[in-house]
Amino acid sequence: MRLGHMLTDIALADVPRAAREMEDLGYAVLYSDENRHDPFLPLVLCAEHTSRVELGTSIVVAFPRNPLQVAHVAHDLQVASQGRFVLGLGPQVRAHIVNRFGVAWSRPVDRMREFVAALRAIWSCWNTGEKLDFRGEFHRHTLMTPNFAPQPSPYGPPRVHLAAVGERMSELAGEVADGVSLHPFTTPHYVTAHTRPALRRGLDLTGRQTQDVAITGRVFVITGWTAAERARAADWVRRRVSFYASTPAYRPVLEAHGWGELQDDLNALSKQGCWDDMAARIDAEVLDAFAVTGEPDEIPGLVRARWGELLDEVTIAPPLDPTRSAAVVAAFQDAAVKPVGCPAST
Repeated sequence: MRLGHMLTDIALADVPRAAREMEDLGYAVLYSDENRHDPFLPLVLCAEHTSRVELGTSIVVAFPRNPLQVAHVAHDLQVASQGRFVLGLGPQVRAHIVNRFGVAWSRPVDRMREFVAALRAIWSCWNTGEKLDFRGEFHRHTLMTPNFAPQPSPYGPPRVHLAAVGERMSELAGEVADGVSLHPFTTPHYVTAHTRPALRRGLDLTGRQTQDVAITGRVFVITGWTAAERARAADWVRRRVSFYASTPAYRPVLEAHGWGELQDDLNALSKQGCWDDMAARIDAEVLDAFAVTGEPDEIPGLVRARWGELLDEVTIAPPLDPTRSAAVVAAFQDAAVKPVGCPAST
């Protein structure tokens, strides 16, 4: 099972050191996310200071951006990393798109389908010389003079992964993407009952096979080398789960377990800013559904037992302490499990 590592909260000046350290430990991929900092900038430094580890965004929010802007930076990162870049795109949720980014929200699946198609048309123009003539409902790209076209990528275009929680976005990932990036707010039950069948439907639309789409995901893990560290990890995960569970868009995950009413309670508390009270509502049963808990040396086996047949790659949240996790990382790499295919359509 491939193991990824998030660069969240690493200061830009510290990224080169951290990237080299993670590559030496044996991580398969380093991810930068759109959280407190720009998602692309850390990967420029990673490309310069590493040579083997893959680099990706997990994720870049697509809708506040124009496909041409994203195409340029993704193309440059693909070339700078010598083909190691994966562009992870996500829609975010309506409240953040409208109120944080200040742009319009509508029909996210249709918009994402067109966004990916526009990216591929632009990259095809740059890499093959094909005339740029993309005319969509939301985006139009019909002009590309030599002055503005970068040199073709010797490594081809970047791979595109789509973040998905709901079935429609999961289906779209199967239809148009090279991979699907599962939100940490998910469970094996939800993935088996909803995500994988939707992904299979998308694959069937284009005649692709399961191996054509990588399935990656962040997995909540509660571990630590001391009791205090384990307690801090449990509190961190409980707060994260309560935050995500308060979001209406993620309600289907709770409903799959019969916990739909929890979302109402948490959403009301979030509007009051009662973050501590929200975390306290996550009981042991809910926490166990979303998190893997164990001693550090147990984590690789426990993660594989829960997720090995569902994911090609996992990223642990919160991240492991790099100064003490070499054996844990090695255990993930040494005991790879080949994921089973998506279920057949019915």
